[in-house]
Amino acid sequence: MPSSKTSTKPLLISAGVALAAITLGIVSWQATAPAESGSSGSGSGAVAAPRTDPAAELKALARRDSGDKLAVGRADAPVVLIEYSDFKCGYCGKFARDTEPELVKKYVADGTLRIEWRNFPIFGAESEAAAKAAWAAGQQDRFDAFHAAAYADGSKDKGFAGPRLVELAREAGVPDLERFTADMAGEQAAAALKKDQEEGYRIGVTSTPSFLLNGKPIAGAQSLDTFTAAIARAKAEAAKQ
Repeated sequence: MPSSKTSTKPLLISAGVALAAITLGIVSWQATAPAESGSSGSGSGAVAAPRTDPAAELKALARRDSGDKLAVGRADAPVVLIEYSDFKCGYCGKFARDTEPELVKKYVADGTLRIEWRNFPIFGAESEAAAKAAWAAGQQDRFDAFHAAAYADGSKDKGFAGPRLVELAREAGVPDLERFTADMAGEQAAAALKKDQEEGYRIGVTSTPSFLLNGKPIAGAQSLDTFTAAIARAKAEAAKQ
């Protein structure tokens, strides 16, 4: 994986999660396209479930929930980009500042693309706290503004301790900071984070940012041209279905 494109951190993944990833036949995240999905799976006897199309399974991870506070774009958009990211990840910040706004402007605005965020903190307690804070900001419809503030150039260098997260929420225009603080520490935020993390672990995500574009993986903060070409292909494929 190109060191200039992703941030990685050792992850403690349970044996059950690792087995699930193997059973699903998850494609490699080392490339910007899925590996050949032929019949290379080596099952573990009667325990292994029948193999299905891994790309189809990954594509089905798009939630397409019109009420998703951490998503932008039409729920029925032909192309869905799922983004697994960490607010302390420098390359995630680069994507958020340099590439994502162009994708929103060009493809979300015309109904082609939907972007769904998955909190995937891998850099410890402050990463997890920032993830919960982003979720809490989203409950007041300020996720996008919080996302922009947290990924602003130099923001991560200030850390994501409690007072800093409240400062970011204020900067993002979150109207009720008391509710924000309570939501951030609540069970729903923890459950939402766990859901995103377990999804990422299950499909083999180990670095950020990692993406699924209509079920096809893109590893790292690739160039705008890479995403543009991938979106064009995905849109054309969707039109044929």
